[in-house]
Amino acid sequence: MTAKADIKRIAEGIDSQFGDEVTAFFDRETGDVLLITGEDRNAVEQGDPLDSYPEWQHEMIETAKMITNDTDGRYLALPSQRDFNEYEVMEQFCASLDNEEQAEELLYALRGRGAFRRFKDKVQQLDIREEWFRFRDRELLVFATEWIIDNGLVLADQVDK
Repeated sequence: MTAKADIKRIAEGIDSQFGDEVTAFFDRETGDVLLITGEDRNAVEQGDPLDSYPEWQHEMIETAKMITNDTDGRYLALPSQRDFNEYEVMEQFCASLDNEEQAEELLYALRGRGAFRRFKDKVQQLDIREEWFRFRDRELLVFATEWIIDNGLVLADQVDK
């Protein structure tokens, strides 16, 4: 039986990934979201004995080993932050603003290289940082919900209904 998928935990897992450095997986049996690092994956690939690594790293390497050796589809890779497309979410945020002047300033900040940094600086300068993060978090939850449904998983809050 597939475990329940918690939308917030899935969203946090998506948001916790950093390129190839950290990858997140959903455990279909337990419902846990597991993170593994590139270093943990390398340790598994190199096949070095576990005791050649610090004790604090053993559990993470064991987790990476279970995920790497999974042939039954127990572990499902979460979408990456690139899949989330935060740039598009920033554009949607601009369109959602009632204040046209703020929206235009933010849209201008999104042009060219360094758009993410300029956008975040402008959000801070316009004193709408909290509004931006609430909007972004809602969109991330929507994205996580769609991923859960697309993968045939059961939403945790729908199980008891």
